[in-house]
Amino acid sequence: MNRLLLTSCLFLAAFTLHAADAKKPNVLFIAVDDLRDWVGYLHRNEQTKTPNIDRLAKMGTAFTRSYCAAPVCNPSRTALMSGLRPSTTGVYGNETDWRKIVPEDKPLTAAFRGAGYFVCGAGKIYHGSFERRSEWDDYLENEGGGKAEKKLSPNAKDDGVGGIKFAPLDCEDKDLPDYNITNYGIEQLGKAHEKPFFLAVGLHKPHMAWNVPQKWYDMFPLSDIKLPPYKEDDLADIPPAGVAMAKPGGDHKAILESGRWKEAVQGYLAAIAYTDMNIGRLLDAFDKSPHKDNTIIVFWCDHGWHLGEKHHWRKFALWEESTRSPLLWVVPGLTKPGSICERTVGHMSIYPTLMDVCGIPKPAHLEGVSIKPLLENPAAAWTTPALTTHGFNNHGVRNEGWRYIRYSNGEEELYNEATDPNEWTNLAQDPQYNDTKAQLAKSIPATNQKPARDEEQKQKNKAERKKKKGKVVE
Repeated sequence: MNRLLLTSCLFLAAFTLHAADAKKPNVLFIAVDDLRDWVGYLHRNEQTKTPNIDRLAKMGTAFTRSYCAAPVCNPSRTALMSGLRPSTTGVYGNETDWRKIVPEDKPLTAAFRGAGYFVCGAGKIYHGSFERRSEWDDYLENEGGGKAEKKLSPNAKDDGVGGIKFAPLDCEDKDLPDYNITNYGIEQLGKAHEKPFFLAVGLHKPHMAWNVPQKWYDMFPLSDIKLPPYKEDDLADIPPAGVAMAKPGGDHKAILESGRWKEAVQGYLAAIAYTDMNIGRLLDAFDKSPHKDNTIIVFWCDHGWHLGEKHHWRKFALWEESTRSPLLWVVPGLTKPGSICERTVGHMSIYPTLMDVCGIPKPAHLEGVSIKPLLENPAAAWTTPALTTHGFNNHGVRNEGWRYIRYSNGEEELYNEATDPNEWTNLAQDPQYNDTKAQLAKSIPATNQKPARDEEQKQKNKAERKKKKGKVVE
């Protein structure tokens, strides 16, 4: 009898614990690579076609001023996932192995696992060069595709201009890795789960190459393509440190000489449209999922992208185009469908906010602030600017009205975003704005960790340089 009573009590305790876990909200964590503010709800480029991203925006709270921690894949993702800024870790570039710097108990995945979650994912969440699969309970190992991206359409001239790669493909949507990555998310959303889940789905496009099936290019006839806002003398009032980041003699010079600027824009728009299709497939599965009513959605992008603005291509800069990207939240019982938040937020807020809305204690090391108050009330007062770092001690500070950039050598830029959204007039040398600069500068880190140089990677780079020079390397 006592044994039967003990067994019953243990069963009841296990049932109660399972029921408590079941009430914890699930998380669908969607990451997109290199997607700038060219999505419909942001109205930055009216040519773009993103009906599914816009559909997601209407499901909850859409942020119009959201900024990355760094305009480079590896440091941006490391910062977002670890909760530690680049200035704290010294992870500033794609060559640094963050795994040797960030302990396994610090990342977002560890917080969810510690709270009893099943943590799974597919695609690009961290930078592809440095994966740590031990953080995950399950991860898609084979994304497939690869060869299909090299099968150019008969309509393709070639694979792009220099380092800017774009071409229509002769293949099906399902032949590319992002389709399989989305399939993994769809499968997990349809499964029964014993634990609450944290499901990460990381899509590669519109990262280059902008190679997607021909039909996505056909959506954007070349004759209709409009170039982004451009000013020929835009770099005239930019200090040397900023011009060095722009590298006007590189990609932009090559694009201009080729006469294919519009084709490149077409390629980027086509790659965005392809990704939007996969987002739609994921949302369709979400709508049918038995977990729908108890699942939070976070949609984020690692940074923005320039397509010729300021004579610059790619990310790797501290201006609006390379630092701004979409951020969407759907939190059952908290966010209101169709709400828009115009407060300025940084992506360092994602980790602490997830802790808040999931009822998980925030780890002490987090350097971002929770934006849960803005999910409750998008019009709530907010005074915390967004901080973006590119390289050692180069920082951009953005609030609702201004962007302030200070480089490691002390050179500065200041833009009035209300009157100059294209950032064409640098006001940093005008003394009437000294107080504005001083106020924004308060958000710049006082301590900046020197770049973390992985010695092994450093030696590999050295060996590669020697090979190129024709020297013998052991």
